[in-house]
Formats: sequence, structure tokens, C-alpha cells
Amino acid sequence: MNLNNVLKSVGGELRVKFMELVKWFEENCSDGVIVAFSGGVDSTFLTAVAKSVLGPDKVVAVTIDMPFIPRSEVEESRRIAGALGVRHVIFEVELGDEEIWGNPPNRCYLCKKVLFGKIKEYARETGVRRVVDATNADDVKKYRPGIRALREMGVESPLAQLGISKRNIRELSRILGLPNWNKPSSPCLASRIPYGSRITVEKLRRVERAEELVRKITGARVVRVRDHDLIGRIEVGRDERKLFFAEEVMDKVYSELRKLGYKYVALDLRGYREGSMDEMLV
Repeated sequence: MNLNNVLKSVGGELRVKFMELVKWFEENCSDGVIVAFSGGVDSTFLTAVAKSVLGPDKVVAVTIDMPFIPRSEVEESRRIAGALGVRHVIFEVELGDEEIWGNPPNRCYLCKKVLFGKIKEYARETGVRRVVDATNADDVKKYRPGIRALREMGVESPLAQLGISKRNIRELSRILGLPNWNKPSSPCLASRIPYGSRITVEKLRRVERAEELVRKITGARVVRVRDHDLIGRIEVGRDERKLFFAEEVMDKVYSELRKLGYKYVALDLRGYREGSMDEMLV
């Protein structure tokens, strides 16, 4: 990725933000940086810019493999990191804190403490001072208790600090030719389970399989199956709800999700919205 070519392709505020991000890495990460890397759009973009500014030898992408992460996302992180040409490390983390599995409203805070504790430990072992994550400017406007954990642990979020939004990231990623610039978001599977309802590995795997089936049957790109114990509540992109409007499709979705243990299968008529489980907190 040639930074000068990118700068020639963008103008206005987007160009300014991109230049600020390049400058941030130049000024703060000359000794190297560890990027918390999920393989999603945001962390891919952040890693790509870090590599272009610092060189491949000074960037390490660290992925956490734990029960809340879909198996497909861990494999995707391998593929994307390989395409970027950066060193990639995957740590398996066991979540032994029973409070996390109890799924309180601050679950994300507790979980981030464990996950980034592992990343910070790795940073100390390797002598890398800077650990960054890909929280963006839109994230800080939402209910994100995990962000507080990052701040407490000294993890920096340059995208959020510089006001770079999800829309900015997708546009710049498209210009950079990154392979996943238009990939739908894929938050952790625990976000599919209502606060106060205990998380189990069985529920997580059921949600993961249910979402795979809904995508396969309907062709929808944005899919969430919210697990309300006996009820599987399906959310898809608002413009994708029409994909269900055929009896054979509804019958197939119902039949396949019943096999997974749901007694009732429902389509949320409002469609997908980020953090819909947070609505119960209001």
C-alpha cells in the first residue's frame, strides 16, 4: 500500500483524518505496536495503515480465540493477517470468571479486562509499549462498557481519538483495496443472549449454527439470532426482511432452527439494529 497514492485518491476531511492517523503512528509507535486484531473491517484497516507506516517488522496482530468468538471469525483473522503480510499471533483464552458467564450488563467490561490483560502481558514479554485497538468514533457514542476497560488498561484507540467513523473506515478500506472493506460487523456471540440469562458454550454454538443456516437459506448478509432460551429471534438487515417473504423460506428456517432446540422461531419485524439487547437496559 503506497500512502502517497492513497492521499491522492481522497480529499477534504477524509484526507485530513487519514493523514492524522499516519502521523499518529509515526509519532507514537516508532518502537513498534501490537494491534488487537479480529479480522474485521476496523482492525484490518488499522493494521494495514500501521504496517504501511512502520513496516511489517514493527507490527504484530494479536487475535484472541475464546468461546464467545465464532470459529469462522478466528479462521478469517488468519486469512486476512496473511494477506496483509504481518506477524499474527493467536492466543486461546479461557474465561474462568463466573460473573462473565452470568452475563451482567457490564459483561463486556469484565471480558475486556481478561482479554486485554492477556494482550498486555504479551506486550510486556516482547517489550512493545503500544497496544492499540480498533474502536472507532461511532463506538464511543453507544453503550460500550468495554471501552472503559481499555482506558483503564492503557490501550489506545487512535480511530476513536481522531474522529474516524465506520463510514470513513469503509471508504478508506475500499480505496486501499482491503479485501473485507464491505464485510458486515460480527460482534461476539455473547451479544445474542439477554443480560441476566446465563451464557453457556451450548448456547453460543447454537447461535453460531443458527446464523449460518439463516444466511444459507435466505441469502441475507446481516444476520443475528437472539437467543431467548426457547425462542430464536431473527434480525436481518432492514432491506433484507423481504427475503423471508415466501412460505417455503419461512418453513425451512423454522424447521432448521427447531432442530437446534428452539421451540419458537420469530422474525423481528423491526430488522437488525446494533445492540438491540441493550434496549432492555433503558
